[in-house]
Amino acid sequence: MGGQIIDATVVPAPKQRNTEEEKAAIRHGRIPDRWKDKPAKLGQKDRDARWSVKYTKAKVKDGADPRAFKPVDLAIPMFGYKNHIGIDRTHGLIRTWDASAANAYDGARLPVLISPNNTASGVWADTAYRSKKNEAFLAKSMFTSNIHQRKPHRRAMPERIARANAKRSAVRSAVEHVFAGQKHRMGLIVRTIGMARARIKIGMANLAYNIQRLAWLEGRTAPA
Repeated sequence: MGGQIIDATVVPAPKQRNTEEEKAAIRHGRIPDRWKDKPAKLGQKDRDARWSVKYTKAKVKDGADPRAFKPVDLAIPMFGYKNHIGIDRTHGLIRTWDASAANAYDGARLPVLISPNNTASGVWADTAYRSKKNEAFLAKSMFTSNIHQRKPHRRAMPERIARANAKRSAVRSAVEHVFAGQKHRMGLIVRTIGMARARIKIGMANLAYNIQRLAWLEGRTAPA
């Protein structure tokens, strides 16, 4: 299977219009007092989805004068759930997956997403998955870590690490095709209420993607 690639993406859900008091109650796992005597309203409030922030690094276009235009990094707030997946490098099929609230830490899901059935030892992921705990887990499980290296604090990225990360990105970027297919072709969004239903919706989307991918793979290899 050529190894496995791990990543996660936010699956949006309809934004909730709650007061600060209601938000505080939800964060602490309580039902806001104003909702307790309104079962119809309570049934329409998603208390499991969470806000997260997606950071986008701005880049200067090739040939542009960096002094004429200073790129600005973007922080995009997103509300919903998160789809954590592991795909095999050879076929691009989703082999493992998990679902969580959008604010869940990606790195904590690595052990769940690693497939012991993959015939190759390589594991690719971005810097969110690099930690001493995950590196120890991969080494103990006889996997080879190809997880991106982080930039040293307050120092420029060493050239050798930048080159190594670029090579890793060439492989890891394959997982973005999965997310693009789900978001654009399938229009994936969670309109259900609660984690249980969201998990089913995300799981069915992953299954549907695999069916489409398998049909494409078989069509590509079919004899003329």
